[in-house]
Amino acid sequence: MPALPRIVRRITGPACSGLVSNLAEILAVGEAMERALALLDGGYVVAIPTETVYGLAADATNGVAVARIFEAKGRPRFNPLIAHVADLAMASRIAEFHPLSTKLAEAFWPGPLTLVLPQRAQNGIHPLVTAGLDTIALRIPRGFGGELIARLGRPLAAPSANSSGRISATTAEAVAADLGEKIKLVVDGGATPVGLESTIVKIEDGRLRLLRPGGIAAEEIEAVAGAELMRGGGGIEAPGMLASHYAPGASVRLNAKKIAGGEALLAFGRDRAEGWQDAVALRNLSEGGDLREAATNLFAYMQALDRSGAATIAVEPIPHEGLGEAINDRLARAAAPRDKIA
Repeated sequence: MPALPRIVRRITGPACSGLVSNLAEILAVGEAMERALALLDGGYVVAIPTETVYGLAADATNGVAVARIFEAKGRPRFNPLIAHVADLAMASRIAEFHPLSTKLAEAFWPGPLTLVLPQRAQNGIHPLVTAGLDTIALRIPRGFGGELIARLGRPLAAPSANSSGRISATTAEAVAADLGEKIKLVVDGGATPVGLESTIVKIEDGRLRLLRPGGIAAEEIEAVAGAELMRGGGGIEAPGMLASHYAPGASVRLNAKKIAGGEALLAFGRDRAEGWQDAVALRNLSEGGDLREAATNLFAYMQALDRSGAATIAVEPIPHEGLGEAINDRLARAAAPRDKIA
């Protein structure tokens, strides 16, 4: 049964002069379309479900609206955003496609693949979306997001719906807890099925470069492209490339073979780290060692362990193949020094 529409409000007491502070309205997908369209048309941001994580969406052609994304997230202005489109025709009006990029788009769209492509001149996208780069990150989302863009008739800039650098939200409740005082609407589509952000691939001179591993394994992309994905990059060319990102309030310790007192444990598989019984809290990404299940659970379980009160979250080793590459990427950024920008 879909979540019932509800309005969450906070009412201050006499000490606050009786002012009323509106928190985000939360509407189920079946109830939210017209309200979301009205807010987007008015230049506001709306949190929406996608197959990857929840996105904080605004009209990508409206500079004021895009600025509200940065304001709500506390996101650095040099960090570009993904522009979400309704179909390949809309994407082709924004960016230049060539045979290889078209082949990948036709194979994986709609879905969790973002392509970084050369921008077309006068494409209507506000420069804040691209952080002044001559390229743009594009993808077509499944479900409510794609329908919303088609109805709006304009692309949506939509980074993950969370405070900048923190754990991405995979439920409407997580969005409301983080950003509920800063936005007007959260569209509740339930838990997101992929649970990781999109894979980002840049296409340049007929070659493919993996900028961010994500919801589609690199091997799947290579099989379609018939070419190997290069790794590494120069600076921030796409979202999710900050060294410190996806971080909980607690510190994160990777590849833990032994658990120290007071730590929470993010486990994987059936074999436990030494001393696991002493963990303050425990969540297992996948007892059966399934990397797809682990990806789906990653952010929600990190949030749960962060709420345990532990100062450190210890993470058991996770294989690097397939979706494990993306999981380890997110964990490495969560564990990076918080003052490290790139």
